[in-house]
Amino acid sequence: MFAPQLFSDKTVFVTGGGSGIGMAIARHFLQAGATVCIASRKEDRIMAAQAELSQYGLCHALVLDIRQPDAVAAAAEVVRQLCGKLDILVNNAGGQFPSPAEAISINGWNAVINTNLNGTFYMTRQMANSFFIPQKSGCIVNIIANIYKGFPGMSHTGAARAGVDNLTKSLAVEWAAHQIRVNAVAPGIILSTGLDNYPPEFLQDISDKIPLQRLGTTDEVAHLTLFLASPMAAFITGETVYIDGGQRLWGDIWKIG
Repeated sequence: MFAPQLFSDKTVFVTGGGSGIGMAIARHFLQAGATVCIASRKEDRIMAAQAELSQYGLCHALVLDIRQPDAVAAAAEVVRQLCGKLDILVNNAGGQFPSPAEAISINGWNAVINTNLNGTFYMTRQMANSFFIPQKSGCIVNIIANIYKGFPGMSHTGAARAGVDNLTKSLAVEWAAHQIRVNAVAPGIILSTGLDNYPPEFLQDISDKIPLQRLGTTDEVAHLTLFLASPMAAFITGETVYIDGGQRLWGDIWKIG
C-alpha cells in the first residue's frame, strides 16, 4: 500500500518521537522518504533516537516542552530553518499514570492535562499558523487513547484525550477551507516502552480483555498514522480511528469496587 518514496517530498514533525509509538511513526515516515523532525523534553532520549533513526533518512531532533507556547513557537522557526516547510504534524507526545480519581493530586491532574491537551493545542495552532494556513495545505494526526467507554482508572488522561478528540472534529471543519485535514488515532494497549509506566498487576492477563487476544504493536499504529497522512486518505477528515483489537467493544480493564 505504501509505495516507495510515498512521502519523499514531505516534511513531518513527530512529537514524542524519542521512543515507543512516536519513534515507530518517525521510522516509517523516514522509510517512506520523508524528512522527519522528532521532539522530546529529554535531550538524551531524543538524541539517541535521532542517531538510530538517521539510518533510515534525514532526521532532525529538537528538545521541546510542548507545554510551553514560547518553546513551541521557537520550534516552528527551527523547523523553518532546517526544512523550509512543514507538511504533516503528528501530535504523539503525552503521558499519564494509573490512579483512581480520588487519589490524583492537583499537580498530577494539571501535568497530564497540560501535556496531553494543552500541549497538543499549542503545537497544532502554532504549526497551522506558521505553515499550514499560509500554504493552504497540511495534515495533522493526533495520537490519543481508547476513550470509547471513558477511561476509568486514568480519568485525567481520559478527559484530556477526549478534549483532543473533540478538537480534532472542530479543527477539521474550521480548517477545511485551508485544505488542512485533521484526524486522530486511538490506540488500545500497545506493546511499547509506554507500558513501563504501569505496575505489573495492571497489565496482568491484559490480553484476555482484548478480542484479538494480543497487544497491538507500534508498527501497527504507525501504519494507520501513515495511511491517514497519505493521499489515500485525502477525503478523510475529522475522524478518530480506533486501533485496539476490538477492546473498546468488549473488554473491561478497570475492576469495579
